[in-house]
Amino acid sequence: MLLVFGVFYLLLIRPQQRKQRELQATIAQLKAGDKVITTGGIVGVITAVRDTSFLIRSAEKTMIEIARTAVAGVDTEEKK
Repeated sequence: MLLVFGVFYLLLIRPQQRKQRELQATIAQLKAGDKVITTGGIVGVITAVRDTSFLIRSAEKTMIEIARTAVAGVDTEEKK
């Protein structure tokens, strides 16, 4: 039973913790001009950074305030 738990920890829990730490470090380094994707699927460009939130522009005139925890990742796709 202990061996099963050990394998479960190494294969599932540990990689997820590492991925979460990397995401937190990325969120801490975000600045105005970075393109982000939220957990709700909204893609936008950061226009202002606040203590606990970001202001993002998702369309030409649409400004949305999102919590830092709502950022799912950084969009690194370049425009062609």
